[in-house]
Amino acid sequence: MPARVIARLAAVFLLGLALFLPPLVSLPRGGTVLGVPALPAYLFLAWAGLIAALGLVVAGRGDPSGE
Repeated sequence: MPARVIARLAAVFLLGLALFLPPLVSLPRGGTVLGVPALPAYLFLAWAGLIAALGLVVAGRGDPSGE
């Protein structure tokens, strides 16, 4: 696996780690997003975003040079 892909996977891992740390998870305390409580909406959107980012990196579409 190229070093560039490994670096991007590590960056996505660190992003996921930051998104799910208790200080950020505790931010959406009240309210709703389209009728869904804010905390489950945040968790689902963060999880879905990480999966999308991993898919882009692994599929090679996250590389602007097209290598």
